[in-house]
Amino acid sequence: MIIKVIFQKEVSAFFNSIIAYLVICVFLIGVGLFFWVFPDNILETRAAELSSLFGIAPWFFLFLIPAITMRSFAEEFKLGTFEILSTKPVTEWQILLGKYFAAVFLVIFSLLPTLFYYATVYYLAKPTGNLDNGAIIGAYLGLLAIGIVFCAIGIFSSCLTDSQIVAFIIGVFLSFFIYTAFDFLAELKVFEEYNHFILQLGMLEHYRSISRGVVDSRDLTYFASVIVFFLFLTRTVLLQKKK
Repeated sequence: MIIKVIFQKEVSAFFNSIIAYLVICVFLIGVGLFFWVFPDNILETRAAELSSLFGIAPWFFLFLIPAITMRSFAEEFKLGTFEILSTKPVTEWQILLGKYFAAVFLVIFSLLPTLFYYATVYYLAKPTGNLDNGAIIGAYLGLLAIGIVFCAIGIFSSCLTDSQIVAFIIGVFLSFFIYTAFDFLAELKVFEEYNHFILQLGMLEHYRSISRGVVDSRDLTYFASVIVFFLFLTRTVLLQKKK
């Protein structure tokens, strides 16, 4: 019940600010430009696929999700409301999960309009509906997984500071690192013998895997592990701040 109250409070606060509409509009317009306007768009390639959507969306998430989560705890610390909340009969997990689920809800809400692109490609395909639906479903699952991992990272970043700007920068950096850095490290000659292992540590490799339409338990375990890791880190920081 308490988690639900915090969830509703966070979602309401988000939609009562201009940031909510700005974030969602930037995401949808940005993805739409790559899908319809920029070179290699679907109208030029005539390909009945959504690869441009699934290729560019994670990069928008790198910036937009930290913008969603940056106020989660940073604003509470700045206004002093976290100390008041801590005196109530509510646990750190309830506060944390309420805020986390609100961020996840907003990511899902932002993704829903992209189904319009799927519908468009579905009817443009010849014959109609000639799509690799398995790969598309897998890619959507992978994109959602990336989004909810970034939410966990963003919540963690927000609990480290009382500045929303600093929380945003930390969130972008950590999300960028876990999404792409291991691919760069794997390409270095010094790590050549450990190439496969290093790739498995990064999110991009698991996103590629699940986007092929094969939902592997190893990929799901990876995403779940990263989420749990950052949520536990967040709880640890919150416990330290209460002392």
